[in-house]
Amino acid sequence: MADDINKVKKVVTRFAPSPTGFMHIGGIRTAIFAYLWAKKNNGTFILRIEDTDKSREVEGSIEHIVESLKWFGLDYDFGPDKENPFGSCKQSERLESYIKWAKILEEKGLAYPDTFTEEEIENLRKKAEDEKRPFLIREHRKDINLKWDGKTALRFKVPEIKRYTWVDKVRGELTSGPEALDDFVLIKADGFPTYNFAHIIDDYEMGVNCVIRGQEFISSTPKFLSLYDALGFSYPEFITVPPILRDDRTKKLGKRDGAKDILDYKKEGYLPQAMFNFLTLLGWHPTDERELFTKDELVNIFEIDRIQKSGATFNEEKLDFINKEHIRKLDHLSQIVFIKEFLSIDLFDLPYFSDEILKKASHIIIDHINKGLDITEMSISGQLNYLFDNPKYDKLLLLWKNENTEDTKKRLQNVYDFVKNMTDSDFGSIHSVKEALFPFASKEGTGQILWPLRVSITGLSKSPDPFSVMYIIGKERTLNCVESAIKML
Repeated sequence: MADDINKVKKVVTRFAPSPTGFMHIGGIRTAIFAYLWAKKNNGTFILRIEDTDKSREVEGSIEHIVESLKWFGLDYDFGPDKENPFGSCKQSERLESYIKWAKILEEKGLAYPDTFTEEEIENLRKKAEDEKRPFLIREHRKDINLKWDGKTALRFKVPEIKRYTWVDKVRGELTSGPEALDDFVLIKADGFPTYNFAHIIDDYEMGVNCVIRGQEFISSTPKFLSLYDALGFSYPEFITVPPILRDDRTKKLGKRDGAKDILDYKKEGYLPQAMFNFLTLLGWHPTDERELFTKDELVNIFEIDRIQKSGATFNEEKLDFINKEHIRKLDHLSQIVFIKEFLSIDLFDLPYFSDEILKKASHIIIDHINKGLDITEMSISGQLNYLFDNPKYDKLLLLWKNENTEDTKKRLQNVYDFVKNMTDSDFGSIHSVKEALFPFASKEGTGQILWPLRVSITGLSKSPDPFSVMYIIGKERTLNCVESAIKML
């Protein structure tokens, strides 16, 4: 089966999560690297679900994994919801394969039933600790000639105790002494395989020849190599990705440090293309100083030798920057859809709410956000109300510095008269509004004119410039707001 697949595809990678909870940053980053390397080489990317530990499985996790990958645009060629030439992509539905290969090992004299009780193993472990030596079950083998009946666990019998040396495409040449080898469990007493056994069988039968993984698997590699040798399998290429560290670089990013469900970023208004861009740069770097990429660009330039060895720092400020830039790159219609998704529902009921207003205001909103949730916070706090409603404010806010009420009222009357004579074409763009109004404001006093004007149309002490707001709300609403301000004074 593996040979048939490799005739069609040159590079075969896989992402093989366990359905034990939410997808996190580190997992999806590994999936991205596996996807990029497969697509870079016109290869195959497989999603496999490693669900043999039923005690840890969380209901709904498989659906969550699939949803997460699809949100990122990680289109796998084979997966639990796609037909494939090698059977199921769920380990729990591949038990016959594991039993078959386990029996092959037993027939070779390289597997034996585990007749140890938990108490016996614990006593042996404690004795090794007391003697200050590593506990190795291979030093205590028993009943190795018994026929396995499938009712007990089955252990691998390491065929040769030796030093192993292998090449990792990122870490280079690695080596480990014979103490790393031991008789590990292949099939548990419940009939399910262990990870150490199942993933090697799956990779072989699915034709996986590039294993992209985290550094936590390096220490187990000698065991894997021993099993590859026992089965007569060729080694795949090993590609170890660096850990993702907290911002202070003191340790690996974990749940206690804010690591969260990858789909929470979706809820917070991060774009999938921005997340893809950001996570690719966590532990990989291009040949230049660019930071913004599309998925297709990353597929074209991705190279394994650009993956770094040292840990990558998760910097939320950089994520915000990249997300903001990707929001800016959206076409105008997509920006409107994005903004409406995160607006507070109350704004939709305001008297002047319309897609036309939103279309004009989109650049202002986007300039002030990093993610979608920022839009929600702005709308809940009232920072966007002026776009869709007549502003409400204390009249004293209209006064500029040392200006008194009467002077401000006169200036606003002059503003009203000037705006009334502005043409429709003057309101055709932000630039044309400014071009028409600014000479008048400069002559009368920039602060004395523009401050009360801005307050009258926004009701805020901090807001976008009045030219932008006037363009958005139009001539009639501008005049109404200024007239209301005059009457307040």
